[in-house]
Amino acid sequence: MQFEFNLNPVKRSPAEEFLALRERQIPMVLIRNPRARRYVLRLLPNGSARVTIPRGGSIAEGRRFAERSVAWVERALQRAATRPIRPRVWLIGTEVYFRGELVRIEGGVNGESGHIRLGSEAIQVKDMAADLRRVIERHFWRLAARELPPRVLEFAVFHQLTVSRVTVRNQRSRWGSCSRRGTISLNWRIIQAPPVVRDYLILHELMHLRQMNHSARFWREVERVCPDYQTAEHWLKQHSELLR
Repeated sequence: MQFEFNLNPVKRSPAEEFLALRERQIPMVLIRNPRARRYVLRLLPNGSARVTIPRGGSIAEGRRFAERSVAWVERALQRAATRPIRPRVWLIGTEVYFRGELVRIEGGVNGESGHIRLGSEAIQVKDMAADLRRVIERHFWRLAARELPPRVLEFAVFHQLTVSRVTVRNQRSRWGSCSRRGTISLNWRIIQAPPVVRDYLILHELMHLRQMNHSARFWREVERVCPDYQTAEHWLKQHSELLR
């Protein structure tokens, strides 16, 4: 069994039922998926629930699975209700995360048109009235590509690890990865996190060069090089959806 909170809308529209919570009921859909290995319950952005039924499973057991998971659904709905909403469109005045702080997008640099200011960064734009998200994200990616690889190599030398290559990518579901050949791949969005979180994510991937898993031994390695890693993990859990 698996619980997930999914940010991606579902296009399919099967017959809809309702899941009874303590004080209300929410729409629920049950979908058969022959490739699924277990029953999966997802809470969708519109506040409804979706139950995936694996091959050999039954609609009746899918309903029972959802009913047994009511407490999880209520907690997930409560978290969603209190979670800040990331603006879809970035305009002058929008606040976005940069190096761990909310920074307001400001128009003009030294009175000149065609530029915006984001903290210490001046970014050239074609249309200051348009959605600025894409141009700002490209700027963040370039910054990350310039800043993250040297930091990885600095830590690698300090901890006597061999890194063959460092890449900065547009990963949607992961902060980073480490291959057995010594390639460290990092998500450019790390540039939006505080420096201590950035360093933790880099060290996390580097420690996979010693343990290619997430075993207890791996986490001991992480704690040895980053004693306060749980604080960084907490920040990521609180802010991940605002950065993606």
